Order: sequence, then C-alpha cells, then structure tokens
Amino acid sequence: MRQGSFSIPPMERVFFGRPFVDVVLEEVERLGAKRVFLLVSNTLNNKTDEINKLRDALGANFAAIYDDIPAHIPRDAVLRAAAVARAADADLIVTVGGGSITDAGKNLQLCLEHNITELDQFEPFRLKTDPVTGVVEAPVFRGPKVRQIAVPTTLSGGEFHQSGGSNDPVKKLKQSIRNPLMIPRTVVFDPVLTRHTPLGLWLSTGMRAVDHAVESFCSPYGSPFVDGTALQALRTLPDALKRTKKDPGDMEARADAQAGMWLSQMGMWSLVPMGASHGIGHVLAGTFHVPHGHCTCVTLPSVLRFNKPVTEEKQRLLSEALGDASRETADLVAELIDALEMPNRLHKVGVERKDFELVARNALLDRWTHSNPRKFKGPEEIIALLEGAA
Repeated sequence: MRQGSFSIPPMERVFFGRPFVDVVLEEVERLGAKRVFLLVSNTLNNKTDEINKLRDALGANFAAIYDDIPAHIPRDAVLRAAAVARAADADLIVTVGGGSITDAGKNLQLCLEHNITELDQFEPFRLKTDPVTGVVEAPVFRGPKVRQIAVPTTLSGGEFHQSGGSNDPVKKLKQSIRNPLMIPRTVVFDPVLTRHTPLGLWLSTGMRAVDHAVESFCSPYGSPFVDGTALQALRTLPDALKRTKKDPGDMEARADAQAGMWLSQMGMWSLVPMGASHGIGHVLAGTFHVPHGHCTCVTLPSVLRFNKPVTEEKQRLLSEALGDASRETADLVAELIDALEMPNRLHKVGVERKDFELVARNALLDRWTHSNPRKFKGPEEIIALLEGAA
C-alpha cells in the first residue's frame, strides 16, 4: 500500500490571464500594504514601460525599487536589495521578473526578518546535505512577516517553492534556504507581460518545467495528486512550447505554457524531493553559471537513462503523456529539446570533461542528488552519467 503525506504551503491565491497591474493593486488593497517594495527585472524596468505602469498605479503606496539582481542570485546582490527595502520600511515585496528575481525576493524576506547584512549571516539558515549519507539538516527558524507577491515572466516555477536558492559568491555554490512563509502569498500569471521575455529564455525555462514534472513523477516520495498534475503538465507543455516557438505572439500558447508550468510545480509546492537532474543542475548553475533551463536540457535525458532500471513502469507512463508510450522517455525528451533548438550537450554550455570530477563532487553536496530514484554509489557514477551528456 502506498503511504506518504501531502504538504500544503501558505500560498493564498494564483491569478491567471489577467493584467498584472490590476491584480497587484487588488492584492495590495486586500493585504493592507502601505509601503510596497518592487524587486524587478532590469530589462523590464529600463527597456519597457511595464514597471512604470505598476509604479504609477501604486501611487503613494510605492516605497522603493531595486533592479540589479544578476542571474543565479549572488548573495551580495540580495544584501544590497535588502538594504534598500529596509531603508524604505517596506511592508510588502512585489517581484516582477524571472526565477532569479523571484528567489531573490524570498531571500530578501529572510534578510528583513533576521536583519541579515553580511554574507556569513546566511550560513545558519541554509539547508546542509551530508555528501556521504545524503542526510539533510534543515534549520527551523522564524518565518518572515514581510511577504511577497510574485509576477513571474519565465517558466522556471520558483514562485511555487517554499525554498529560495541563492549563490554563495565565495564557495561558488548554489544553496537553498527553506521556510513555509518564504513562499509568495500570491502568484500572478500575465501572459501578455511575458512577450518581453527573450524567446530562448522562455523555451529553456519551459524545459525546466518539464524537468519538474518528470522528477516529481519519478520521485519515490510523491503522491497521487502530484502524479496526476505531473502527467497533465507533460500533456500540456510540449505543444504549448512548440506553438510559442512557431509564433511568439500567440498569447493562448503562452497562457497554456504557464498553466502547464503551474501543474508541473505541484511536486515542488508540496515538498516532493527532486532527483539528479536538479541536483547536478544546481552545480552547473552555481559553479559554472549555466542558465537553469539549459541545465535541464543537458542533464535530463541522461538522468532518465540512468534511472530507467528503477523507474521503467513510470517512464512508460511518462512516454504516454508525451505522446508515444512505445518509445523511450529519454528519447522523447531529447527530441523536444532539439525541436526547441536548445543546447543538448555539456560542451555546448561550456562544461568540459576536465570539469566532471568537480561537478560530481559538488553534486553530492546537493540534497536532490541523494533523493534520486536510483542511488549513486559514488562520484564515479555521476561522472559516467556526465560522459553520456558530454
């Protein structure tokens, strides 16, 4: 008999298909916020009028703005944003942008709540994984009172996580901090806003959503609810991504992609551990600065092949959801990557064979490498997997 549990985090609302400015104003009023801090994409702020629309609409409720968060969320940038929000006496954070902006907002909440002003002050809060046993130490701490509304412009899905990733600029490792109240109170999907997102970024983060669905479904720690949402995500996402690639102005396709991503995130939403595609991907991102969506494109097919001996029946269902139950899931995923014209080998994202030992060693520090359905006997098996994606 299957056993487990299903965790429901304190997210309150998800809006879809509506103009983001209208929804944010409604939520600011509902939540009684008076000092709204905007943490936003630099591109949206400086090359479009979208952020100005929101800022003007907020009127006297606008407190301050920060638009200088680089990719992979280096913690020194988070500290600078926190200093601005603290000085503005912010009582609500609104993030508008991709996954780095969303996760920076979560880390910003932590900084405000615990008065973090130096890099080493993050250390007591981060998740720690024993590289041999895989045992995760998850500190328990007071959650933030100043919460977040997230308006995502990519398909990476960080707005549905209780954890916030950020990059230690000294160790060059991406690390996570988790608290139930770090998840945004409200998520706003506005497909029209995403027309500013570079097409390659949109499609690659769409593959990240595919990865979330696949690893949620294959996880030994899933649930019937997550199984259903993951499979429906895989029935939805490939077609929506291909339609958007064919016509970037197709707002219905973008809305369908957002819906598919939302479905794909229910595993992460309910704390289902991911697998090695995510664990290795964290190293590729944090140590080698590979964009998250590209991490999926170069790892997921090889991880599926590695896991097949222990997930064969699940992979048959994945293949069925992807359109052909008679074929290997890894091959179907690889074909989708190629159809979207994403990088499909490690050398194409700047990771060479000489780097594989470091990737394997650092991957064993990530909790999701250890929650992979097929356990790794040591770094040599990770190196062999990487050879298959070289």
